[in-house]
Amino acid sequence: MKLTHIFGIVIIALAIGIIVATAGDASSYVTFKQATEMAQDGDDKMIHVVGKLKKDEHGQIADMFYNPAIDPNHFEFILVDNDNRAQKVVFNSPKPQDFDRSEQIVIIGTMKEDHFQCNKILLKCPSKYQDGKLETTEHEAKTAQL
Repeated sequence: MKLTHIFGIVIIALAIGIIVATAGDASSYVTFKQATEMAQDGDDKMIHVVGKLKKDEHGQIADMFYNPAIDPNHFEFILVDNDNRAQKVVFNSPKPQDFDRSEQIVIIGTMKEDHFQCNKILLKCPSKYQDGKLETTEHEAKTAQL
């Protein structure tokens, strides 16, 4: 065998090993009920929870605490999962930009005794095209047809 063939086989073997190792660490999407059950069973792997922010009767975000003057790396809020279960979430980083405008939130972390300890927040913000309609003039419509 040539040295290049051996080198290629080693690279392929390493790639397969990395894929297998990272597949075992892949987290799953669960509800807060499932996250609590997993934590009680001693499962401390990273999990994803999808939900929306808890809002009051006026449509304002309820039970959110962030005071950067006291601690800029402590952010708390209530998230309601897809089963309508509300849970306190603690994020030990600054509040993400556009957090208040997000439609849906995915949090990644682990369930603790009285809260969900979040390591990462993914936001789904409203599209800038959602509210407005795309308007074209008659000339632009004819030009587009050509």
